[in-house]
Amino acid sequence: QVQLVESGGGSVQAGGSLRLSCAASGYTTGSYCLAWFRQAPGKEREKVAGPNNRGGSTYYAVTVKDRFTISRDNDKDTLYLQMNNLKPGDTAIYYCAAGDPTRLWSPCEYRYWGQGTQVTVSS
Repeated sequence: QVQLVESGGGSVQAGGSLRLSCAASGYTTGSYCLAWFRQAPGKEREKVAGPNNRGGSTYYAVTVKDRFTISRDNDKDTLYLQMNNLKPGDTAIYYCAAGDPTRLWSPCEYRYWGQGTQVTVSS
């Protein structure tokens, strides 16, 4: 079965950087969507970065654009999120999400979730 394991969270001061990783396993093909979501205390989970359609352009939440960069190493089945200039508002549990293998340009439907990794940014 599909498993997603995140790592790289931690506590940093505002202005600092962190790099999250998500190792995916259980796939026999690389034709699946991967994305990052986050959930802050008392708030709904939101999509941070990732494609809306497989092979399509990358979506970034307005609040993280120009500070966060998503990347993917298909050889390692690993997704990354480089987070720079972190702000207290970025404090949340960050989740990696994946979908079933799908055709190119098909909408991404995220149905598999990692356990999450905590990111805490202090002012």
